[in-house]
Order: sequence, then C-alpha cells, then structure tokens
Amino acid sequence: MMDRYKIPRTKELEFGGPLGAMILIFLMPATVFYLLLTCRTEQASVLNFPPPLPPLSTLWSPHTFLLLLAWVGLQAALYMLPMGKVTEGIVLRDKSRLQYRINAFQAMGVTALVVGAGLAAGLRLSYIYDHFLQLAFSALLLAFGLSFLLYFKSLFAPETTLAPGGNSGNPIYDFFMGHELNPRIGSFDLKYFCELRPGLLGWALVNMAMLVKETELRGSPSLAMLLVNAFQLLYVVDALWNEEAILTTMDIVHDGFGFMLTFGDLAWVPFIYSLQAYFLVNHPQKLSLPMAAGILLLNGVGYCIFRSANSQKNTFRRNPNDPRVTGLKTIPTATGRRLLVSGWWGFVRHPNYLGDLIMALAWSLPCGLTHVLPYFYVFYFTVLLIHREARDEHQCLRKYGLAWQEYCQRVPYRIFPYLY
Repeated sequence: MMDRYKIPRTKELEFGGPLGAMILIFLMPATVFYLLLTCRTEQASVLNFPPPLPPLSTLWSPHTFLLLLAWVGLQAALYMLPMGKVTEGIVLRDKSRLQYRINAFQAMGVTALVVGAGLAAGLRLSYIYDHFLQLAFSALLLAFGLSFLLYFKSLFAPETTLAPGGNSGNPIYDFFMGHELNPRIGSFDLKYFCELRPGLLGWALVNMAMLVKETELRGSPSLAMLLVNAFQLLYVVDALWNEEAILTTMDIVHDGFGFMLTFGDLAWVPFIYSLQAYFLVNHPQKLSLPMAAGILLLNGVGYCIFRSANSQKNTFRRNPNDPRVTGLKTIPTATGRRLLVSGWWGFVRHPNYLGDLIMALAWSLPCGLTHVLPYFYVFYFTVLLIHREARDEHQCLRKYGLAWQEYCQRVPYRIFPYLY
C-alpha cells in the first residue's frame, strides 16, 4: 500500500550534480571567510587575494562554540514553548499533513527581553564583533556536524519521507541537497526550526552588535549604520510575523534538509547577510540627509512590492474567495488550483523577488560607492533569485502544464519588467 507513496529516484540533478555539490560544500564556507577576512582589512578590496589568513588555531574557541550552542538552545526552547498557534502544512505525498507551531514572533519578543536583561547585567554585545571569526567558525562546525547527523538519520527514514530533490542515490549529492524532506525528533521539526529561528534572529543580533561596536569606537552610531540596522530588522520582523507563509515555500515543500540549507540557515545568513554592518564598523561612511532620504524611499518601495506581492499570493492560497483577491483575474489549471494573472502577479511572474532585490540594493547603498564588497549581497542575491526562479519555473511547468504556458504568455517578464 505504501509503495505508491515512495519517493522516486531524483533524475534531474541540480548544481552540476555530485561534482558541483562537492565544490559548493567547500566553496560556501571559503566564501564566508574570504569576505569576512577581506572586510577586516583597511582596503576591503575583493581584488586583494588571498586576504591575510589567521592561524587556524585562533579560529577555534570553546567559549564561542558554547555561546553559539546556548543561542541555538535558547531558540529551540522557545520553539517548544506552548505559545502561538499550531497549524498544518501542505498535504504530503502519503496524504498526511505535519503540524507546526507558529510562535517565531513571540520567540523574538522573549529573545529581546533576554538580551535586554543581559545588557542590563553588563553583557558586552560588542563581544560578537570582537570574536566574529571564531563565531563564524563555530557556526561552520555546527552546520557540518548537523548535516552529517541529518544524513545519517535519513538513511533509516521511511522511503515516503525522503526529499524529491535529494534522493539520487549519490551520497555526496544527497548529503548536500538533503535526503529527508522533514526530519523530526518527535514533534521538533529541524528544518522548520532552522529556517527562521537561530540564523535570522542571529542576523538581527549581529547587526545590533556592530552598531554597539561602532558606538564604542566613535561615540555614536552613524546614520549609515542606523539605516542598515533598521532596514534589515524590518525584514527579519516581517519574516517572523509572517512565519506561516514559509510552509508553502520551496525550502519546506521540495528541498530536503541537508548541508545546503543547514549551512545557509546557521552560517551564511547571520554572517553574510550582516556584511554591510560589519563593513561599516571599520569603514565609516558619511551620508547626507537627502541621500539617506533617497535610500529610505528605495527600501520603502522594495518592501511595499515584496510585502504586497507575498500577501496577495498568500491570501489567495488560503482563501480564493477573500474579498481582497476576488477581483483578480485567474487561469484554471488541471490540478483544480488557479493561477493569479493580475495584480502584482500580472506585472511580473515573481514580483516578490523584484521587491527583494530592490531592498538588497538599499541595504548596500549606505556603505557608499567606493567599495564592491558591501554589494556582494546584491550580486549573490541576484544570482540566487534568478536560479530559484528557474527552479520555480521548472516545477510549475511540470505541475500546471499548459496553464503555466498560458500564464507565461500573458506575463512574459520573470523578475525585471521589460528586461528579464
């Protein structure tokens, strides 16, 4: 009976297959340390390669590793607390639905109280800046360790619980992509927990630490640092407030929980997404009020597109008869679902990605125009979203067939209107 629910072997391999996966397993950590080490230099030039390399022994600190474990442990404890509502995810291949506790926003509030109490007790938040490389190295070790445990666990998982994209039979590829779709320990969903909690909240905490360090060095935070902190905090708060929306994303629905997501959640997000704030500590920038106002407006436009498009999509998915979306045009599909073809989703096929990229630019502009390094996030995120858009397109074409082809004809631009 359960044989028909087995996940078939993954035939279409991404990222260049096993060889590409092997390269990325080494390239992703190397990129993190290359950028952080370059950011610490006076020139902060990406052309100065290699950057000054510290002795490997200085990167390992049991103290910082324990602090990182304490941070993850705190978030895990908050995730398990009986606060917030419990909701169901999408229908899985075996027709079951997993339950998820939605309490990330409340966890953020409790975390803020804990950090505030620590500061009142004399905690030096600038410790994060002073030991940033050690913390990044600890996050790298944690990501590798968890990835190996996840892969080992997946070898004993029922075949119905494997990930559609990580069941190739090649251990390197499946280790990278994630062999099991929703690995759990009891009711504790490891992928769902890591998706928003330790890394995203950690990103906001790192940014705050950079602001504190700049204040210690110069007496007050710069306008550029305040803008970067405010913009990215808004993004984090938005993600946590709309936590339930991630249950329909590709990360949750399709991708297994392997090294790609583990490293991304625990190391890449908190240490690469905070690169602008880290840069500003040693490379202060003066912003005029008109320039700051222009950057503020740009971020506002990006956020409005991002939030409006996502809200429109999520409202329609939950209830197509909601008055806020009943007037939108749609295309029927063979699956019984309908595709939005007006509103933001009639403007471009991925308007949320457009908003994301506009915000990414606004986050980097406070760092000035004399260095390329702070704009790494813009370049990386553009490549990431174009690649993710291609994956989306492939999945939608396979799922909706002719209806998706009609949608593409009616909405020809993917992300950038009149360009792409």
